[in-house]
Amino acid sequence: MTDPKPATPASTLVLLRESGGSYEIFMVERAKTMAFAGGMMAFPGGKVDASDMALAANPGLAPGFAALDPVDAAARIGAVRETFEEAGVLLTRGPSVADEVRNEWQPRITRHDAGFGEFLAVVGHVLDPDLLIPFAHWCPPPNLDNRRFDTRFYLAVMPDSETALHDGGESVESHWVHPGEAIARAARGETMLIFPTERNLERLAQFATVSAVIDHARTTPVRLVQPAVQQIDGELWLTIPDGIGYPVTRATLQSQRRG
Repeated sequence: MTDPKPATPASTLVLLRESGGSYEIFMVERAKTMAFAGGMMAFPGGKVDASDMALAANPGLAPGFAALDPVDAAARIGAVRETFEEAGVLLTRGPSVADEVRNEWQPRITRHDAGFGEFLAVVGHVLDPDLLIPFAHWCPPPNLDNRRFDTRFYLAVMPDSETALHDGGESVESHWVHPGEAIARAARGETMLIFPTERNLERLAQFATVSAVIDHARTTPVRLVQPAVQQIDGELWLTIPDGIGYPVTRATLQSQRRG
């Protein structure tokens, strides 16, 4: 049966950095005015667009991407682009880029006044598919959400030379935080999380170091996760399958805001 409303391709990036014998991840608070997940804490990310697909086919700026599945290739570029737009972090290979150049191009790319590929060509950078590690793939079924995103999650180690900060537009706050603490803040009512973000935080919180998280991601096949609504003991629950790496696989539907 043909999907009457196909999900929008999207990608998101989990930035990791070592911290005091453990590690932290970078999260942003989305502006309350955002149509999807407004006011929620999230990883940088967004829609994969046509320019990401075109850039993935450019061997000069994206060497090695032709060997990937085209959807995966475009999603990796979308994750890198969105992370630069939202957090100012450049996950590419090339010489140092001056702050004034970044500050000029970042808003132009965000407004679609200029392309990410144009920027890379100007600063002499190229994309590297190996900087991103596939972690998860989530897509709700057609009958679950009005706004459906077919989202691929990637991991990346934060470069020592980069600084992450919210953009003040789509994101209004940002934090480096251990996944367990991010979950605890939401439990205390200090922040809000949508169902996929919370489940992925719980999955990340199982590991003590950046290397352990990356080892897990490299050795765990990425399977499509499709949440479902099930009635359990007279109550509706939002659930995902057991046995795919997630320590918590359900939450009451009433407790969830999905976007």
